[in-house]
Amino acid sequence: MEFPGLGEHCSERACKQLDFLPLKCDACGDVFCKDHIRYDDHKCSSAYKKNVQVPVCPLCNAPIPVQKGEIPDIVVGAHMDKDCKYNPAQQKQRIFTNKCLKPGCKRKEMMKVVCEQCGGNFCIKHRHPLDHECKGSSHPTSKA
Repeated sequence: MEFPGLGEHCSERACKQLDFLPLKCDACGDVFCKDHIRYDDHKCSSAYKKNVQVPVCPLCNAPIPVQKGEIPDIVVGAHMDKDCKYNPAQQKQRIFTNKCLKPGCKRKEMMKVVCEQCGGNFCIKHRHPLDHECKGSSHPTSKA
């Protein structure tokens, strides 16, 4: 005995398999077999409605709020055009800018290392008065 009204065909164009336990996509509402029920398997155009991930701006790394039903790519694009705080000049700023004043030394440090006696800026290697032949103080420094 046949059951002609039992089951449904998969909505995927390449498949069209008759499935007796069809599954309905919760995003687009079409019916699929077990092999095509995932959003990626049937290239669901409504998958963004069910996507709960928060997109992040690729320039400023800020999370972009997306309302239900909005397409994330369009919202992120609008953010990049209007509200993005990305500053390309900030990316190219150098960190190591404090050059050592000892003649012949080309090292640069991230933070200033100032000699208490002469007030000069030196690298870690030449920070002590004896290492940079300090002339700031009249009283001699010990080698301790």
